[in-house]
Amino acid sequence: MHNPDRITETLTVARQAQRAWAATPVTERGEALRLAAAALRARSDELAKANESDTGRPEAEAAEGVLAGAGTLEQYAELGPVHRGRTLRGDLSATDFMVPEPRGVVVALTPWNDPVAVACGLLGAALVTGNTVVHKPSERAPMTGSLLGEILAGCLPDGVLQTVPGDGLIGAELAGHHGVDLVAHVGSVEAGRSIALATARTGAKALLENGGNDPLVVDGDVDPVWAAGQAALGAFANSGQICVAVERIYVHQAVAEAFVAALAEEARSRGLLPLVDNRQRDVVDEHVRDAVAGGARLVVGGEAPAGPQYPATVLTGCTGELRVMREETFGPVAPVQVVRDFDEGMAEAATGEYGLAATVLTRSMANAQRAWRELPVGTVKVNAVFGGAPGGAAHPRGASGSGFGYGPELLDEMTQVKVVHLEPAP
Repeated sequence: MHNPDRITETLTVARQAQRAWAATPVTERGEALRLAAAALRARSDELAKANESDTGRPEAEAAEGVLAGAGTLEQYAELGPVHRGRTLRGDLSATDFMVPEPRGVVVALTPWNDPVAVACGLLGAALVTGNTVVHKPSERAPMTGSLLGEILAGCLPDGVLQTVPGDGLIGAELAGHHGVDLVAHVGSVEAGRSIALATARTGAKALLENGGNDPLVVDGDVDPVWAAGQAALGAFANSGQICVAVERIYVHQAVAEAFVAALAEEARSRGLLPLVDNRQRDVVDEHVRDAVAGGARLVVGGEAPAGPQYPATVLTGCTGELRVMREETFGPVAPVQVVRDFDEGMAEAATGEYGLAATVLTRSMANAQRAWRELPVGTVKVNAVFGGAPGGAAHPRGASGSGFGYGPELLDEMTQVKVVHLEPAP
């Protein structure tokens, strides 16, 4: 659909539908999200099969992503009606208040690695706050994106949610169009930076999660086998194709030998893991080959097969100059650097341009406190690579993006505040 006229037409429909949608009581908008969540649950098997066909993600795992997306829609159905402004204390003869209003037309550009769950976060928050949405799912998950759009749109008034298929050229057309008020993006740093430039020209708001290079610091006082299990979960879940996957590991020399041995066993037990396509396999293999050429030792894995898959891989002897430690690999690779002590691990973890998330495994409360205070990332996890309370947000830093993702704070991003001062006429 690389047709500027069609894109303009789509955005015009969204603009025309927005006024009535914004005027719809927020409880009714929330009820529409509840219906959409129920529809996703009813067709979760169908969506999971489409996801597996698109990206290779096993159907059972893909179904978990669908249910997570449904849960997010339900969460925003609850949060929307309690999203509030504030009153201000001014002159007693006047009334002063601040009220959130929808931004207008939102473009949502979402990724392929968890195509339902990630999309539902952005779409749910945008819709419940009264925005209309033009959604372009990743071209690497076309069937999933199309089916998701069909299901959700069936629960909403015409024009409130439209799905536009296409590649990065279509995303660029949408992001740079003057008929857009906010562009919400989850994806690569390169795409995020181009969106930021485009919105700087149009005046639209950019809400960006650009990925990361998340570190894991393993302290010298933890059980190395348990720590290896955490590392394996963080590095190999969904074949490492998760925004907050463990991308680089710094392990204390006191537990390094036992940790690497246990991590290697974890990798062997997983074997070959599916990747979205051959292009991603080649990126992963290039990072591994670069690491070996740069002096790293291949402990297990590291041999690219013919198709879109890659073995769970462990590298040791890694250093900060290697691409596998500096860049987002987005594959099932666990590169390990042995450090002298916790201080060195923290210093290494704080390097680089990304700032999405980090994990620290330690039995020391003092070191746990240091971790969340000192690491320059938006999310710090202590003693669990995944997890968090319901309603938790994310706030990436540096090259990883800007603005809140998820949580009640995402409702703030999707709205703009109007300040009102009201005095009686004389």
